[in-house]
Amino acid sequence: MAQRLPVSDRRKSTVQRCIEVLIGRLITDEDFRQDFVEDPQHALAAAGNCGLSFSQSEIAALIATDSGLWERVADQIDPRLQKASLKQSR
Repeated sequence: MAQRLPVSDRRKSTVQRCIEVLIGRLITDEDFRQDFVEDPQHALAAAGNCGLSFSQSEIAALIATDSGLWERVADQIDPRLQKASLKQSR
């Protein structure tokens, strides 16, 4: 029988999963990445509405990360893994 993780370990696992999902979205979803670069608080709130939750410390760390990083990493991902923007040019 598999052992269940203690609550604190499950919480850490869930938090880590939320960070992984968000970073994945930042590098594969062009519209979300642009929204995040323009208004990270709003983009993170929208991610929260989709079930992702972050502590204030995690939010601060995400916002403090060089926003150009997300674009540089996205440029290295095979285009077949990207969600292209369908928005009109701004």
